[in-house]
Amino acid sequence: MKPATGIIPARYQSTRFPGKPLVPILGKLMIQRVYERAQKAKHLERVIIATDDERIFEAARKFGASAKMTSPLHNSGTERAAEVARKIKTPIIINIQGDEPLFEGKMIDQLVEVLQDKSIPMATLMARVSDLSLLDDANRVKVVVDKNGNALYFSRSPLPFQASDYFYQHIGIYGFQRDFLLRFVRLRPSRLEKMENLEQLRVLENGYRIRMIETDFATLSVDSPQDIIKVEELLKERKDG
Repeated sequence: MKPATGIIPARYQSTRFPGKPLVPILGKLMIQRVYERAQKAKHLERVIIATDDERIFEAARKFGASAKMTSPLHNSGTERAAEVARKIKTPIIINIQGDEPLFEGKMIDQLVEVLQDKSIPMATLMARVSDLSLLDDANRVKVVVDKNGNALYFSRSPLPFQASDYFYQHIGIYGFQRDFLLRFVRLRPSRLEKMENLEQLRVLENGYRIRMIETDFATLSVDSPQDIIKVEELLKERKDG
């Protein structure tokens, strides 16, 4: 199996939740929880935290993580991950969101397995959601796919418009062929990407495919301080604290 490296971009300055990576969740920093979960993936050769902030860098080193300082000029976590990817030779890169403290290592393994096919430039995850009251939640990114499992479109708006049974929620863990990741960050931000504030739309607008993998594992991204309470409750329920 071709090897993969997991990269966790982490920045301190967040508009909605400054200092988010260093917020404690049941006694552990969120970035530590994300790192430890990534370490449970069987198909990752190594995991690296990529940050432009000394506080995050020092915290990562204290709990034993591999960490790299990156430029403060990046516009996204993907650009930050690409800076680190340029210096390593692993053919597959998994970009792991630093605000997803509930994902499972098996989710990463699913992406690595799919990306063994070199013809697939990029892959990411989705979960089926039956609670249609969540369809209007702009923080839940929706995706629709073709019959081959490739993404047709991502949106913060209800998608599909008149879903009556379920919709697919995008889970923000991305897998890339390393050479495609480096190509992607050289592309100019696209119109739909700017409108939806979803950089994966740049891939689709430039004619590339994104393979979607359905997963049974539920996650919860931390977008606000209130989400910390929800995450802690779920960890207690799972006895995974």
